[in-house]
Amino acid sequence: MDMVPTTMANATIIPLQGQINSMNAQALEAQLLALVHGGARQIVLDCTGLEYISSAGLRVVLILAKRLKQEGGRLVVCALQPAVHEVFDISGFLSILEVENTCEDALARL
Repeated sequence: MDMVPTTMANATIIPLQGQINSMNAQALEAQLLALVHGGARQIVLDCTGLEYISSAGLRVVLILAKRLKQEGGRLVVCALQPAVHEVFDISGFLSILEVENTCEDALARL
């Protein structure tokens, strides 16, 4: 999965595209944790282009959220598409993560 993070309003915005599954979750985890290691503390996961997320992908999101919390940072997830929203809902992630409808709302939350 190619991701090109951008910085806006002291936050790192990471657009997620396509699918996150067992084939690419480990590489995504390494990329995300490298951003945190590099100093990113306020991260927005923009899920506008994310069509599917497996349990391996959910694990990556949870690891990122925990690492950011340990470092005094925050993670906000935004723009969940219906299929991905359903996975987040069924898994309970909607109640444990900060989730906003739009990236603008996510940035305002930070």
